[in-house]
Amino acid sequence: MFHHGPSPLPGPVSRGWPSAPARPAGNAREDRPIRTELVERVRREIAAGTYDTEEKFEKALDKLLQRLEED
Repeated sequence: MFHHGPSPLPGPVSRGWPSAPARPAGNAREDRPIRTELVERVRREIAAGTYDTEEKFEKALDKLLQRLEED
C-alpha cells in the first residue's frame, strides 16, 4: 500500500478548478464576458459523467475535419 503524504485521503479529491491561463493581447474572446452559468452547468455535467454525448463527439469531429481541410 502506498501512502502519499502524511495523511492520505480516500477516493478522488477535488482541489478546485485551476485559474484560466493568460490570453494573448488582441484575442477576440477578450471582449466577451464569461458565461458563469454555462461554465457551472458544464462542470456539473462533467462531474456527473453526462457531458460527453455522441452528438457532441460528432460535432467536434466534423469541426476538426473542416479545419484540417482548410490547412
